[in-house]
Amino acid sequence: MKTFAKHIIYAAAGAAAVTLIAGTGLLQSPDKILQDHLYQRPTAVSPDIVIIGIDEQSLTDLGPYNTWDRNVMASALEALASDPDKLPSVVAIDTLYAGTTSEEADAHLVEAADRLGCVITATAAQFGTTNTFTDEGVITDTYSILGYEEPYDALRDVTTQGHINAMEDVDGIMRHALLYVEPLDGNGQKTRVYSMACEAASLYLAKHGESITYPPTNSRGHFYVPLASYPGSFYDGVSLSELIRGEVPPDYYAGKIVLIGPYAAALQDSYLTPIDRGSPMYGVEFQANVIQSLIEHNSKHEVSAIPQLIVVFLVCTLGMFIFIESKVVKGAAAYLLLSAISIITSALLYNGGYVTHPLWIPSGLTILYIVTVIFHYVLASASNKKIYKTFERYVAPSVVRELMREGTDSLSLGGKTCDIAVLFVDVRGFTTMSERLSPEQVVYIINKILTMTSTCIEHNNGTLDKYVGDCTMAFWGAPLPQEDSVYLAAKTALDIVKGCEEVSSQLKEETGEEFKVGVGVHYGPAVVGNIGSEKRMDYTAIGDTVNTAARLEANAPGSTVYISRAVADRLGSLAVTKSLGDSVKLKGKADGFEVLILESLEDKND
Repeated sequence: MKTFAKHIIYAAAGAAAVTLIAGTGLLQSPDKILQDHLYQRPTAVSPDIVIIGIDEQSLTDLGPYNTWDRNVMASALEALASDPDKLPSVVAIDTLYAGTTSEEADAHLVEAADRLGCVITATAAQFGTTNTFTDEGVITDTYSILGYEEPYDALRDVTTQGHINAMEDVDGIMRHALLYVEPLDGNGQKTRVYSMACEAASLYLAKHGESITYPPTNSRGHFYVPLASYPGSFYDGVSLSELIRGEVPPDYYAGKIVLIGPYAAALQDSYLTPIDRGSPMYGVEFQANVIQSLIEHNSKHEVSAIPQLIVVFLVCTLGMFIFIESKVVKGAAAYLLLSAISIITSALLYNGGYVTHPLWIPSGLTILYIVTVIFHYVLASASNKKIYKTFERYVAPSVVRELMREGTDSLSLGGKTCDIAVLFVDVRGFTTMSERLSPEQVVYIINKILTMTSTCIEHNNGTLDKYVGDCTMAFWGAPLPQEDSVYLAAKTALDIVKGCEEVSSQLKEETGEEFKVGVGVHYGPAVVGNIGSEKRMDYTAIGDTVNTAARLEANAPGSTVYISRAVADRLGSLAVTKSLGDSVKLKGKADGFEVLILESLEDKND
């Protein structure tokens, strides 16, 4: 029972952690990506919405957009009104006509719009930050309307107005539309102006005996838009210049919502949308998508975070408890099942009109499953790990791995003969130096030296055999064969000499003492294995090869590497050596044993 309660506590704690991660917004970016792929799917484009594009052909036929006067749009509206029996239901112009220009052109546009009688013209608000000083302090509004543009008075009086403000999310993707803006009127009172898409849908539905249902919004009037199409799906390639020339038959737009707006890259009115994050959608086409969702009453409600976080906590608590209580395979099955149910539920809720965060639960379950897999692994391998770590302190990691691979049989006494490269390194004059230093300083210095030598050995894949005072022994070629054992031993020797210079420089500043090392390297056969007794054994190498390497080191002056002819021959042209002949007498070696100084070594990779 105690274990059960403990696992419940662990599960609740883990679930609380991943719930906090979700609540802080760390998953916002990947969650939005999953939302876009899961929710935004193209459907049938409404045949009741058409786009007349101010496209590249229009700019070619009518000249650059900034040279157009208002006669151009007036001519377009007159073309739409050419057949009284085949008028559009609504015409929405996605361009601004603020201020007056030419009196004749302004009047022409007013007359054409009034004659058509179902025109929506654009307004736009400029948002920014304002500070209001009150008795209680400064009130900062980061979403204040700093400016507001609307059609000139005569045009405003004969048309319906709708704002065309576009609202991108923080990641630059336009998933939302702004239902309304609330600028101040002439009396300083807020007046609500709905979006052009909303006004177009409202007028269209009214002509069909229906009323618009406003979608749910957040506190700033933003609402989620379920897109119906990929970029380009609403546009049939009908240009404004074709309409003006009378080349568009009235049947094309009769009884429909006609949107007139920029449809050329040069007019810089395009946005990335969740239905296709790689291809921009023109603003007028985004308006068409919004209108379709409104006339089809296809609104989505974005569920607030709190209830979703509660569900995340509960599901993740259940999930982690199952993971802890189950073996890894069963836990994996539970993880996949719960994640799949979560994503399917999110999709079903979206179809029912609710937008949720589909990644919160799967990501939480993923984190918790990984944690519990690690938890199971730690429990299962705790005893082996403890033995491994303890053994590794005394024996080289490669030896430990080999012994663990071979099993308990490798722990018995005995060895095998193999060719190895053996290295010895010792500090010159350390005994004399230690007489001048305190015991603490001696230990500090020797630890620095041994750390440096062992690092060089491990870096070059050597087996660190033992420390004897300030002396270090290592070998290559066992427990696993190494083709480049001699090269690695020689490289280690030079690395140690170089490392000694760096450590000596540091220690001189700290203790006032300098030191140098002598290194010896020999290659040949040796017995390698577990040497000692049943109660205490060492994995080491013994034999004449080992003794010879030790004697080479014993005779090497400071900062010098002595090698044997056997080592020099195997290094060949890679090594720069200087032969001392048999001038160095090694104990136990007959006359004629050649000793060489290893001066440098080429990089084998060059």
